[in-house]
Amino acid sequence: MIRLAEILDLELVLQITHETIAEIYSHYYAEGVVEFFLGHHSRESVLSDIEDGIVWLLEEDGNMVGTVTIKGNAVYRLFVLPEYQSRGHGSQLMDFAEDKIAEQFTHVHIDSSLAAKEMYLKRGYKEKKTCRISADNGDILIYDEMEKQVDRQWDRINYNDKIFIPQSNTENGEVDEETIFYYFQKNNLFWAEYSGGDVLKGHMIGTVDGNGELDFHYQHMNRDRLVRIGKCHSIPHIMENGKIALHEKWQWLNGDLSCGESVVVEK
Repeated sequence: MIRLAEILDLELVLQITHETIAEIYSHYYAEGVVEFFLGHHSRESVLSDIEDGIVWLLEEDGNMVGTVTIKGNAVYRLFVLPEYQSRGHGSQLMDFAEDKIAEQFTHVHIDSSLAAKEMYLKRGYKEKKTCRISADNGDILIYDEMEKQVDRQWDRINYNDKIFIPQSNTENGEVDEETIFYYFQKNNLFWAEYSGGDVLKGHMIGTVDGNGELDFHYQHMNRDRLVRIGKCHSIPHIMENGKIALHEKWQWLNGDLSCGESVVVEK
């Protein structure tokens, strides 16, 4: 199981990181370089990343055995405890990180140590640049910047059982912060129920395309007991917290036939 690290997990992330560097990197790098890595992955930097919600932990049988940090489109601080290596945990963490990155980006970047380079080459990464940094005792750290193209995973968006709430709406709209949307999906069929605020009861039905974009018609009864009907096109955006924001353009099909724009966000 892979889960998001919390502040209370700081010591676990540090333990996995430092134990792996101390034992594995010493076979590839001089002592000064190993000390550089240990200092680079300091308590302060790990804590900052946990607070930013970008550090993940891999659990096996109740033990935390690996960690990975995902910064934008970069895989960072990927370590598996030495005693748990050669069990596929590194590949599991890489699969997870690549899938996360592919939700928003077309390329995955990683700075590869000598210890991990062979694994990344087998996964299809290409060398972009070889870098050198002066470390302690006059030792030189050598690592490779590597990159891999991935397909954006919009088609993996599934709206089934997701709940959305309005974030903004134009004045001619009838939903507000009290309206709650319950979304459902089966294959490319999409439907939803909504109510709250000025809406007594509403329904939506339409389709989902390969990019996760929604085309649907909606109808609801408002507090004035009037039935309103419209059509909408929604484009998904993945927010920093991993939730979906839908940017919508809609038009009433009865009444004044006016158009509007709104944003709903996953709760």
